[in-house]
Amino acid sequence: MKNISIFISGRGSNLKSILDKWKSGYFKCSIPFILSSNDKAYGVIIAKKFWIDVQIIDPKLEKSKDEFEHKIIDLLKKHNIDLIVLAGFMVVLSKNFFKNYKGDIINIHPSLLPAFPGLNSQKRAYEYGVKVSGCTVHYVTEEIDGGPIIIQDAVVCKDSDSVDTLTSRILRKEHTILPKAIKLILEGKIVRDGRRILINE
Repeated sequence: MKNISIFISGRGSNLKSILDKWKSGYFKCSIPFILSSNDKAYGVIIAKKFWIDVQIIDPKLEKSKDEFEHKIIDLLKKHNIDLIVLAGFMVVLSKNFFKNYKGDIINIHPSLLPAFPGLNSQKRAYEYGVKVSGCTVHYVTEEIDGGPIIIQDAVVCKDSDSVDTLTSRILRKEHTILPKAIKLILEGKIVRDGRRILINE
């Protein structure tokens, strides 16, 4: 059975969607710990409700970025983590991290990448006036929001939308496609062909 860890920094709504699916048997894996970069993140409370160990490593409290990442790497090695899921993890991982961790890392992003990478994607898409937005699950590389795309789902932008209503509808899609991507990876249904990700369902 594969070991996965979920990294969070905030409210944990995507974390809850993952844990609900995991508990229901939608996908099978072990989750030895959840990592939070913020001890006040509501996601910490969610994780504890599922009786999962929570490790809090706050980069602001560490002497350096290297020390912060070294502590994470130690945890990953200790628990033989095969897959990291970034679910609202608001820390950019360095090149050194990728050199030391060889497992898969995936992330959920609230836009149809490669459009609107980085922060405030929903607001930027809304202000740009796009007619279709959405969300993307992608592999994480050293390029921010630039890794190969696993799954995307679209959200039509309505004339009546505000930034908040658009964000809310995108988030509901995130709650579906992130657990689906985890399931596909755990079941070995992902085939990489350069940047193209093929799915054998």
